[in-house]
Amino acid sequence: MATKVLIADDHQLFREGLVNLISSAPDIDVIAEAKDGKEATEQARKMKPDVVLIDIGMPQMNGIEATRIIKKENPKMKVIAVSMHSDRQFVKGVLEAGADGYLLKNCTYRQLID
Repeated sequence: MATKVLIADDHQLFREGLVNLISSAPDIDVIAEAKDGKEATEQARKMKPDVVLIDIGMPQMNGIEATRIIKKENPKMKVIAVSMHSDRQFVKGVLEAGADGYLLKNCTYRQLID
């Protein structure tokens, strides 16, 4: 059974690139996209992905608050923050909100897929 993934990022080009990249991996299906944290929480409720890849800095609702809501509503859903911020406050904030992991946007394809 394929892992179902929701990708949430406010930068359309990055989001589309991530969709194309992840979709090429075996046993991973991108089932939804979101352009902000509010839409990410709505899509998580509706689509029930196994994994949410979420940016931290987004409009409407940031990724930290969206992570807090997603994990409260679906504790077994995995949330991985994908951000350009390596600052400790961002990492700490999203992990305290319940994220299961943190990847920098300059990570490798293998790190992302693993």
